[in-house]
Amino acid sequence: MLQSSTVVGGQLQRDWFGSVNHVARVTPWLHTPARIYAEYGVVVFAALLLAAWLLTRRTGDLRRVTAALWAPVGVLIAIWVNQFLVASVAEPRPYTVMPHALVLVSRSTDPSFPSDHAVMAGAVAAGVLLAHRKLGLVAVCLAVLMAATRVYVGAHFPLDVVAGLAVGAIVALASYAVARPLVTRAVVSLSRTRVRPLVTTLPGGA
Repeated sequence: MLQSSTVVGGQLQRDWFGSVNHVARVTPWLHTPARIYAEYGVVVFAALLLAAWLLTRRTGDLRRVTAALWAPVGVLIAIWVNQFLVASVAEPRPYTVMPHALVLVSRSTDPSFPSDHAVMAGAVAAGVLLAHRKLGLVAVCLAVLMAATRVYVGAHFPLDVVAGLAVGAIVALASYAVARPLVTRAVVSLSRTRVRPLVTTLPGGA
């Protein structure tokens, strides 16, 4: 894919990335855990979505169940929306602009802004927060950690992940606000059928 040579934020972005990259160079003991989380942390966020559903269905609160069931859909929508942003900005990866940067993961030819990983993490955090406050706070912390890790391993500039978190959260919240009436009715209807255990484990109405 043809990329622009323009870095969002200009020299300030490069300076921020250079500072983080220097930290990565002097903390080799962090390389392995950072690389694993940066590449495979998506499994953690999938587990958060599953946990949100399991926890909310035990409460019998169908409003929270609705939020939990919509959360993965909101994530997919956020990632889809981000593809248009990535293509329109076409920012090069840090290691393309700064070839001497330390890179701890496989080099991608995809544009850098906003970060898909950060979008995913931000969307999951927002969705889980709507469904289950305590678990949502954990998700927020893990989302920030994912964003920081993607910069640490050399895959993104700082603003790439900040924008990614924002895009993910905004799209997840906005899509839920639009879909909530319809999804809520669907969940209530399901609670009156044989598949009731999918939305609540309580025997009575909620």
